[in-house]
Amino acid sequence: MANLRRIDVTIDDSNVEPGMLEVMKIVRPDWKPEDIKFKIFTDGISNKIVGCYLGEDKQTMVLFRVYGKKTELLVDRQKEIETFQTLFKVGCGPELYAAFNNGLAYEYVPGVILSTTSVKDEKVYKLITREMARLHAVKPEDGKIPEASVFRTIKKWLDTLPTQFEDAAKQEKYSKQVATHEKLRNEAAMLERELSKLDSPVVFCHNDILLANVIYDESKSKVCFIDYEYASYNYQAFDIGNHFDEMAGLDTVDYNLYPDKAFQLKWLREYLIGWHEVTNNKEPVTDKDVEILYAKANKFALAGHFFWGVWGLIQAHISVIDFDYLEYAIIRLNEYFNKKDEFLAIPLPQ
Repeated sequence: MANLRRIDVTIDDSNVEPGMLEVMKIVRPDWKPEDIKFKIFTDGISNKIVGCYLGEDKQTMVLFRVYGKKTELLVDRQKEIETFQTLFKVGCGPELYAAFNNGLAYEYVPGVILSTTSVKDEKVYKLITREMARLHAVKPEDGKIPEASVFRTIKKWLDTLPTQFEDAAKQEKYSKQVATHEKLRNEAAMLERELSKLDSPVVFCHNDILLANVIYDESKSKVCFIDYEYASYNYQAFDIGNHFDEMAGLDTVDYNLYPDKAFQLKWLREYLIGWHEVTNNKEPVTDKDVEILYAKANKFALAGHFFWGVWGLIQAHISVIDFDYLEYAIIRLNEYFNKKDEFLAIPLPQ
């Protein structure tokens, strides 16, 4: 990996501007500090994301991600940096300018984040399928594909999940509405047994393609995935199923927006055409190929709900960001249990 500029500055997340200006002296030494403007992006729910720019020129903005407190319990920060550098090198992501003590400074990607409507727009979702296929084709430098990460990560999180909230109201809600640790462990073991049998390829996955992590530039007819905190080698069908989950939105989650089969089949066909292109597979994409991926993606959509449900429980204990992580965890785990039998029963074409 290329050497990364590391700056010994810790940015105060309650007053970010002084620390950001210190970093900008090194990242953009020709910018006058008094001319720099700030734009706060509020879509991150585990970090604070702020942009620095001059005048009205947001195209050359430098983005800062200030890590949420204790998020290192959930995220391997060195791995995230390596992912940034790898994806920039292969043309799949923005340039990383520097790391400071509690975050990163990197290139701004112009465009708009997606909505629950635009993510299903034909011209947009076709771009997403092709970009996801390109991402999935990224190979490790040593050529050795690691084991899939999802179940290892879930186990690690369950091992670190606290049993008690200090806040009495949170504890009561947790006790009444969240499954016991034993039940969660049993569900994780069952999911691993069932889904690891599906023979989904292990590829480089973003693992968090929610609406706010897809930037659409209509003028260039291009999408870019941002924020690689959870990127890793993982099951191909997990990245797809998790993206389908995220079509329900984040601030207001509505699982009536989970894509129906007709939409999924169109989406999956486009993805497989792109996947065949990037892997030099000359075979045509068949209806059976699409149906197989449909079955795998929906089964792995369960793992997506479970993964982010457990993540939400940990964030509810550690995060100081103003977001109701406990409620979010309950929503994701409830949807997992609601869809579990239906999705596991989807037949895999032989």
